[in-house]
Amino acid sequence: MTATELLESVRRIEVRTNRHVNDMMVGAYLSHFKGRGMDFEELREYVPGDDVRAIDWNVTNRMGRPFVKSFREERELAVVLAVDISASSAFGSGNRTKREFAAEIAATLAVSAAKNGDKVALLLFTDEVELFVPARKGRRHVLRLVRELLAFQPRHRGTDISGALKFLNHVLHRRAIVFLLTDFLHSGGSDTGAPPRSHDFIAKLGLTNVRHDIVCLHLHDPRESALPEAGLLTIEDAETGELLELDSKSRAVRTRFSAVNAERLAELDRRLIRTGVDTLRLNTAEPFAPTLQRFFEIRRGRRRG
Repeated sequence: MTATELLESVRRIEVRTNRHVNDMMVGAYLSHFKGRGMDFEELREYVPGDDVRAIDWNVTNRMGRPFVKSFREERELAVVLAVDISASSAFGSGNRTKREFAAEIAATLAVSAAKNGDKVALLLFTDEVELFVPARKGRRHVLRLVRELLAFQPRHRGTDISGALKFLNHVLHRRAIVFLLTDFLHSGGSDTGAPPRSHDFIAKLGLTNVRHDIVCLHLHDPRESALPEAGLLTIEDAETGELLELDSKSRAVRTRFSAVNAERLAELDRRLIRTGVDTLRLNTAEPFAPTLQRFFEIRRGRRRG
């Protein structure tokens, strides 16, 4: 992609994103951590109506009358966009790849955060952490993130979600909301032929969700679940280079292909549900903004309920 093409792509995504981000979308993504008053502000005497759970018993015993801790509402939220840019993200059966799809979704979330006054960080990962851009505010920062999402060239091909989450747990010192954008296709480990390191990513998701607020956005291309009737096909695993020949004219082959992938998705859903991590599957062939907005409105209502 030339510099001119990149600039045009960034501008095109910015226009689309601003169209997606209406008043209802802004803030709809917010974490249940936001506004919980995580920052200590002052110690003051108890007055009727105060939450008795806020009483500081050490000071109360020392002073002979009740004192409570008050907290300042946490106005600022760190939003982290963790985007899988492994080789499988380059696939797209329609007019855009999963990586381009991810870039537009991530840009929408980044603009929503920026309009709400929150900082945004970006993590690009394969089976290694490829790039981390610390959280900042502002339109210029958001545009930089979009450029990286579109143009960054990864050094590796595989996927290691656990490694990405481990990195975030190390660099994020305060609670944040983490959007994990991935296709959940883990075919191999590093380019050196090492075994897959993503087998424990479900457990790592659950552990990370205790410290932060994780939302999984599963990017799914419909061609990954159904074969076209197109004769003999050679399918390549983008992450390992492994080739598989299939006769797509055979109804039995097509049915088997669909059944295997339906079970893979169902098992993934079962495992994700057990972690308690909110997950949304987004189809690359469909508009994502209405689905995303409904998801976060339901999620916000559930958090308040």
